[in-house]
Formats: sequence, C-alpha cells, structure tokens
Amino acid sequence: MDSDVTDSAGTPAEPPEAEPEAGSEAGSEAEPETEPEAPRKRHWLRWTALGCSVVVLAAAGTGWWLYRKLDNNITTDTDAAAELLKYEKERPTPVAMGAQNILLIGSDTRSGVGNTKYGKDKGTQRSDTTIILHIAAGRSSATAVSIPRDLMVNIPSCRTSGGNRTQEMFAQFNSAFEIGGTACTIRTVERLTAIRIDHHMVIDFRGFKKMVDAVDGVEICLKEPIDDKDAKLKLPAGRQTLHGEQALGFVRARKTLGNGSDTERMDRQQQFLGALVNKVQSNGVLLNPTRLYPVLDAATKSITTDPGLDSLRDLYDLARSMRAIPTEKVQFLTVPRRPYSYDANRDELVQPEASQLFKRLREDKPVTVAPGTEPSPSPGATGEGGTGPQGTESDGKPDDAASPSTSPAPTFTGRSAAEGACS
Repeated sequence: MDSDVTDSAGTPAEPPEAEPEAGSEAGSEAEPETEPEAPRKRHWLRWTALGCSVVVLAAAGTGWWLYRKLDNNITTDTDAAAELLKYEKERPTPVAMGAQNILLIGSDTRSGVGNTKYGKDKGTQRSDTTIILHIAAGRSSATAVSIPRDLMVNIPSCRTSGGNRTQEMFAQFNSAFEIGGTACTIRTVERLTAIRIDHHMVIDFRGFKKMVDAVDGVEICLKEPIDDKDAKLKLPAGRQTLHGEQALGFVRARKTLGNGSDTERMDRQQQFLGALVNKVQSNGVLLNPTRLYPVLDAATKSITTDPGLDSLRDLYDLARSMRAIPTEKVQFLTVPRRPYSYDANRDELVQPEASQLFKRLREDKPVTVAPGTEPSPSPGATGEGGTGPQGTESDGKPDDAASPSTSPAPTFTGRSAAEGACS
C-alpha cells in the first residue's frame, strides 16, 4: 500500500490541505455578509438618538417660548400697588388666613384696539362691573359678590391720573374708578366692606370677548327675543350659544331688557359667568393643554393685575387651586341693595343684611344663596350694631352683635355655577 494514501490502520488518509482550504473558503464567503451589520445598527441608533434629542429640545424650546409669550402678555399695575402702599395703615387687616379676596373690575374704557366701537374715547373709564371674588381658605368654595355701579358710597380722597388729589365725596360707586383708577376703587371697596382686597384684575371689552371665544362660546336661554341697538345685540328667543360680540352685548344690555335696571343686568352677568365657569370645567379645559392655551392667551392679553398675580405661574396656581371646587360651590350674588332714598336711579345698602354678608366673607364663613329670595336677617337683628354707610361698625361692636350666636345664617338671593344660564 502506498503510504500517502492510507495510514497504518488502513484508514484512508485525508489530504493535509483539504480542511484548511475548505475552512478558508467558508470564512472568505461568510465575512462579507456579517461584518457590516453591527456598524449599520450602531449608525441607525445614533441617528435615532439624535432625532429624539432634536424633538425633545424643540418641544422644550417651544414650551419655553409659549411660557414666555404668555407671561409677557400680562400687564402689571405698579401704580395701584404704589398708591395702596401709602395707605397701608388705614387698610383692613386680614381676618381669615389662607382665604383670598380678589377684586374683578370690568372696565368700560373706549380706548385701545376694538373698544372704540362702543363709544367715543373721552380719556376716562368707569368700572362697568365690579365683583369681589372670595376664595375660601380650604378651596372648598368661591363666592362672587357684585357691587352695583350705581351704589351710593363715600369715596376717599384719591390721586388722579394727572397727579392731583380729590376731596372725599359721596357719589355713585363707579365714579371711584373714573376718578382714581384701581387704587381708588379698592380703597372704596375696603371702606365699604372692611374686607381686605388681596389682589385685583382689570379686564376690558376686547378681553371679555376673547375669553368667550377661547372656550368656543357660552350657552344661554332667552324667554323673549332681544333687540338692543345700544348694546348692538339682536337675538331670537330660545336656547343658543353666544360668542364674543354677542356675549358682550348680552352682559352689557340694559335699557331694553326687563325693567332696564342695573340689578337685572347684574343678575344676567352672574348667570353668564356661571355658565362660563360650568363650560370651562365640564369641557376639561383646565386639564387639556391644547384647549387651555387659547384661554390663557386670551386671558393674559386682556388683564391688568397687581404684582402678586402678574406671572403665568401665579395665575396657574390660582386656577389650579380653584379647579377642585365643585360648580355648585361657585356662587354668585349681589350685595343687598335697594333704591336710594333720595334718587330712585341710585342704590343704597340694605342693612343689616349687607353687614352680615360682609362679615361672613371677612371671617371666611359659608354664604348661603337661593334663587329668587330676599335676604333673611337673623331673628332679633336690627340696624343697631350694624355697619354704617362705609361698612364699619357704628358703635364699635361687631356688626351683628345684636343677633344671638345661635341664630341661623341668613340666605341671600343668588345662584351657583351649576345652574348655568338655562336653568
């Protein structure tokens, strides 16, 4: 046998180069298929990470830009803050810690874009609507009290826009805003009620319309059609949704609706505001960023506020604190009033009911409202010990001292936001 063919055991001998050659060929064929896979995978991951980073940075940049835009929309009323600081010693001392009292002022100014259509700009403005918004310390309720613009009150000496000082006067309430702006209005309210005003917001016609449009309108129900040329309003009877211009006309109309009184107009304003609150909460606007942004944009562009509420964070914290308040605990009412003794076209407070209301707000006690009722004073309550024309104790005693401590709380005419405008 040839030694190069078989081994000593008779087993055929494999060619010595066969296995390496086979292995070499297999290796040379497999490497071109597997070697580029890892680099391609790493390449794809790098681009994915880069793309995600760009999206995150863009979102963060957009979010910051939107935040700055909204924050810069707000106008700060530094003049009112400086003026109020001069009278700090005469201002009421807060009674209920944690509660907040915010004065909401609707200005009837004709200046500015979109406001001139409501009349000639004479360089002055009055408070078309003034509301004390009391937010309970536990954020369990919110009570909005309208102050009639025709209410006769003592207006303190105030600084005018020209820098002069007025004399103290007895005049209708909304003159305070015309004479001395926000600071004068706040001091007048604090004298009237002995309630410390913590913050304030001023909104004009244009701002109100934008707010209504931002929530896609507010539903109302009319028993009779409206045709009011002064308010630029013509509406059919029945259920309907009002948007900006129509909504403004509805809350401002006076002469052709009901008996033409400011009291009826305030009732209509309260109904509309209640429906607006209900719309915002029921539609989840506060929890939906895409729906919340237009509301915030409209609000921040439209308001002038004190330094304590002049940032988006401040306003957001306020809105968030009120978000959990049930609509049935958001109440609207008008301070107890009646025609003024010497002029039926003006108003005066009804005592002791007005004093009882102010006291409950000061002390952060619940206020009970019911539709179509007159304030029910506590048994035994008389005008004695109540507030005088400015809401301060006429004899130095608590303003409801004549009432037994066990007397039931009075009920005031009003409504809740849960009732809406079609209830």
